[in-house]
Parts: sequence; structure tokens; C-alpha cells
Amino acid sequence: MDYTILILLLPFLSFLTLGLGGKWMSHRTAGLIGTLSLGVVTALSYYTAVVYFSAPRLADGTYETLMPYNFTWLPFTETLSIDMGILLDPISVMMLIVISTVSFMVHIYSFGYMKGEVGFQRYYAFLSLFSMSMLGLVVATNIFQMYVFWELVGVSSYLLIGFYYTKPAAIAASKKAFIVTRFADLGFLIGILIYGYYAGTYTFEPDELLMAKGGAAMIPLALGLMFIGGAGKSAMFPLHIWLPDAMEGPTPVSALIHAATMVVAGVYLVARMFPIFMEYDAESTLHLVAYVGAFTAFFAASIACVQSDIKRVLAFSTISQIGFMMVALGVCTATDPHHGGLGYMAGMFHLFTHAMFKALLFLGAGSIIHAVHSNEMSAMGGLRKYMPITHITFLIACLAIAGIPPFSGFFSKDEILTACFQFSDAMGWIMTVIAGMTAFYMFRLYYGIFWGTENKELHAHHTPHESPLSMTFPLMFLALVTVVGGFIPFGEFVSSDGQAYHIHLDPKVAITSIVVAVVAIALATFIYAKEKQPVADALACRLKGLWTAAYHRFYIDEIYQFITHRIIFACISTPIAWFDRHVVDGFFNFLAWSSNAGSDEIRGLQSGRVQQYAYVFLIGILLLVLIALF
Repeated sequence: MDYTILILLLPFLSFLTLGLGGKWMSHRTAGLIGTLSLGVVTALSYYTAVVYFSAPRLADGTYETLMPYNFTWLPFTETLSIDMGILLDPISVMMLIVISTVSFMVHIYSFGYMKGEVGFQRYYAFLSLFSMSMLGLVVATNIFQMYVFWELVGVSSYLLIGFYYTKPAAIAASKKAFIVTRFADLGFLIGILIYGYYAGTYTFEPDELLMAKGGAAMIPLALGLMFIGGAGKSAMFPLHIWLPDAMEGPTPVSALIHAATMVVAGVYLVARMFPIFMEYDAESTLHLVAYVGAFTAFFAASIACVQSDIKRVLAFSTISQIGFMMVALGVCTATDPHHGGLGYMAGMFHLFTHAMFKALLFLGAGSIIHAVHSNEMSAMGGLRKYMPITHITFLIACLAIAGIPPFSGFFSKDEILTACFQFSDAMGWIMTVIAGMTAFYMFRLYYGIFWGTENKELHAHHTPHESPLSMTFPLMFLALVTVVGGFIPFGEFVSSDGQAYHIHLDPKVAITSIVVAVVAIALATFIYAKEKQPVADALACRLKGLWTAAYHRFYIDEIYQFITHRIIFACISTPIAWFDRHVVDGFFNFLAWSSNAGSDEIRGLQSGRVQQYAYVFLIGILLLVLIALF
């Protein structure tokens, strides 16, 4: 598989071409270069998957781990060095499919959505860099290489979120995303260094040197610190604050961030480090991942139930769904999928299905915004008769995320719920309730956009219309994947122990989750499907305090503002700044002043007169003689 280097090289060359020469190209030429390069990458990724998964398994029933490229980048000692290369195993090959598919659809979609935008060439250059960074992250052969591409993903997201650099809100959002994830990545880096010190390696496999150095006891700490980086990138509570504001970027960018690797990078990190969690008894750390994921899923779902900006509803939906994936990984207690390891496969399966229907939801939202020129549901309503393709594809995605069979989300989410019930009944029921909340807020969104009261005043000035083929084709393609994706025998390819796992749904869990989802959808239909919504207004009035708090995201952003500005800046940074400015700077200013003053006084000694030097020399000798005598 020597060609696999092209999967990284092509988008990188596209970035260089468009970044350096884009201003001399037409919009169409720039878009074609970016889209064709990703089209080739997608074809190579699919070909790689077919070749890899069709190869015979090893004697132990697992797929062979391949490294078509691997070379030493930074040699430190005879036993410790940092390599660079390409790693192909079941989850990296699966992620190649996810990233290339979503990115290719976003490239095609952007032809219509970004048509005529200033900076069109720059936009496609940043898309290529983002795609290359995400692809490099998932094929990294070691943790340090992963960290390099991890940071490149952060830079790429900063550039894309702040694409509209003339809008203060977009600039603030890009800086917020960059700063929050950088603080989280400090934990990731410290964890990498601790692990590298005790393991003597940066590979993803357990190492015997850990036992020799007594490092096994330090691995849970290292993994916990790495998870902080993953929690920041995947917007887990309380590091979630950057993701809703990231909606200031173009909507296709939102689809790429939420559906491909940017937000699921933390999930991929935990999955990649899963063998180390299991080998060194770091189950307590893994269970902490589950608890953080469960709280985040509930917290974000609560906020999504009251948001009016359709992109923010989807943003909090993503946070909640990433929480599901974290819970799936966190409830694992063994590598055997039949006895405690089901969550690994379930989490990866949901990552795959969620990428497709969440990309579909965001691109559908972009199609709606393109038609009504607003993000607010109050500007929508009754759009189903104006936008039939967007309506049907959006409905398919809503049914999938709600967990309604036979759509893909049903199969992956029910595997997660089964894994949760195997862990504990409490965790199983908590996640079932959150799944019901998901169905409720998604159909609240669906009815608010396509049913409800039509905004005739707004439509009188601008009649909504269906999007062009460049935008509707990705919707139809992703809708098709969402319909059939659940029937992919995912466990045959990706499982916690690498062996084939035959997915079989637990009938009790499946029936319970379907009933909960149907009840939630029925409740959303009763409240929001009508033109007038007296029930919704009455609930908002009766629960005004809770509704207001949830609408304002439970004031977490305000709490951060208070801590940073009133405590850190005012009470800590200001006194430190005063001490630095007056004491530290004053001391060094005094040294500089005393040096200048002293030099002014003695500079006359260097007059250039030889007779004066001889006179001073003789006086000095006489003084030394007198001191010696007396």
C-alpha cells in the first residue's frame, strides 16, 4: 500500500496550490482543484478499506497492523525516538472512510453554498489543510505524531471558524475555540510526556519497560491527563464552551468540524489508547470518561431542547452525541466484546453512523439558511412545500439520530445502551432517558423548520426555494448512507479485541429505546407540529426560570467570564502585574540607572592622556606599598 502517502500528500499539495496561487485563479478553478483532490483521496481511502478488510485474518482472528511508511524523525536515545509514518488498522481505516466521505461531500456542497463569497479560494485552501490534518491524525503511528496533527487540526479550525474575519463575532469565536482547546491540550502534552518517560516509547501498544521502571502506577494519571486534551477537542463539560460559538464559521465548516474528526478526536484518542487502559488497570480512569460523557450528554441535551438558532441546536446535539460515544468507551471493563468490551465497538459504530447523519443535518441546515437567510426558527416554518429534497433528507437524519429503525442511528445507539446496561442499570436508564431527550429536541427542530407557522411576512419579500444540485446531491448521498448504514456488519471489522463480532441487538433494550423515542416524538408532535403552539408557550411560562437558564446555557460562559475577568485578571493578574511593573521592572531599571550614573562619574578616567594614566598608575603603586608596610 505504498500509495497511501497520497492520502496525506494530495490535500497538502492542494492547500499549497490554493494558498499560494489561489488569488490568480477563478472561483471555479480553485473549487475544482480542492474538490478533485479530495475526490481522489476518497477513492484511495475506499480502495484501502476494501483491500485491507478483504485480506485474510491472522491466526488469532485479528487483522494485520500495517505500516507502509515509518521512519525515525527525532532520535533521542538508543531506545527512545519519535517516528513518523502511516498506521493502518481497523479503526484508522474506518476513520479514513469517515473523514474522506464527509470532507468530499462538504467540498461539493461548498460549490453552491459559498458561491460568490469573498475569499472563496482561501476557503478551499483551509478546507484542504483541515482535511489533511484530520487524515494525518488518524493514521499516526505514535502518540507524538498524533499530537502534531492534533495541533494542526486546532490551527485549521481556528482559520475556518474565523473565515469571516470582518465579523467580530467570528473572530471572537475562533479565538475562543483556539484558546480553550490549547489549555486542554496542555494536559494532553503532559500526559504524553509522562507516558513516554515511563514507557520509553510513544507507541500505542503496552510496553514491558513500564514494569521495569515502576511506571504502571503512573499510567492511569498519564491517560487521565491525555483525556483532558480529548475532552477539550470533543467539547466535554466543562470545556464545551467553544463549540456552540464555532457556528460563526460557514455552515459547511460546521458540518466538517462536527461530523468528521475535529470533535470526535477525543473519542478516537480514547479508542486508540484503549489497549493501554486495559493492560495497566486504568479502568477507574476509563469509568471517569463514562461519567463525564454521561453528564455532558444530559447537560447538552437539556440546552438543545430550548435553543432557537438551528445551528446551535445541532451544536449541542453533537456535544450530547459525543457524550454517548465517550460513555460507550468508558463502560468497558474488558477487551472481550462478549464480556465487558461491547462499548468499544458500539462507540466506534456510533461515531461512524453519527458522522453521516450529523453531516446531513448540518448541510441540511445550511440549505435552509441559504433559502431563508436566517438561523432562527422564527424565520422558518412551513418550508416542506418549498424545499422537498431538504425536507425529506432532514427527516431521515432526524429519525436516525432519534434511534428509529431501520435508520443507522438505531443500531449504533442501541448497542451503546446495551453496553450501558451491562455496566449498570443506572447508567443504562440514564442514557435511555437522554436518548429520549434527543428524539424530542430533534423533532422540535424538525417541526419548527418544516411545519408550524409559516413566516409569510418574510416570505413575501423572499420566497424560499430548493437549493441547487451541488448542495442537494450531498444531502441525498448522505441520506442514502444513513438509511443503509445500520446494516453494515460493523462488528465484523472493528471490535475491542480485533476479532469478528456479530452484532445482535438485545430485544429488551431495543424495544424500550424505540418506545421511549416514539413517545418523545409524539410529545414533540403534540407541542410543536401545529401552527399555533399554546402548549409550548404555557410550558415556557410555567418553567420560565429553567427555560431561561437552559436558553442561556446555564450561564457557564458568564461563570467563565467572571472567573477570568473578576478573579484571575482583577484579583490575581493585576497584583502580579503591579509587582512586575513596579518591583521587578523597578529593580532592573535601578540597575540600569546605577550603571549609567557610575559610568558617568568614572568615564573621565579614560581620557586618552598617557601622562595621566602613568600618574594614576604610580599613585596606585604607592598606595599598595603603603598598605603592605602598615
